[in-house]
Amino acid sequence: MTTLCPCGSGRNYDQCCGPILDDPRRAETAEALMRSRYTANALGRWNHLWATWHPRTRPDVVDAQGLKWTKLQILSTTQGQPGDTTGVVEYRASYQVGKRHEVLHEVSRFQRRAGRWMYVDGDID
Repeated sequence: MTTLCPCGSGRNYDQCCGPILDDPRRAETAEALMRSRYTANALGRWNHLWATWHPRTRPDVVDAQGLKWTKLQILSTTQGQPGDTTGVVEYRASYQVGKRHEVLHEVSRFQRRAGRWMYVDGDID
């Protein structure tokens, strides 16, 4: 049985975000890390979110219980490629709280640290 990845790439989870959730060093681009972080939210894999959050900006506890993530749309990426040290990913993530549907729009900043991509922070609309 194949399962589509929650990140919306159209790829199988085992060939998309699954390997990155198991080993964050596998994220070759800032967008790949962003997609894996969305997938971690959708699956409740809080440890992945914590491990991929830059220590300078990371909260003590990372979770989003009560939210059901329903769709990710990548709007743009700037830098964030394998040879870059910084990157920006703009996205919209749809989620549900109870019966209410909401959309999170964020421009996220990423930095390569010790050879791997980390989420630094973002601006939310």
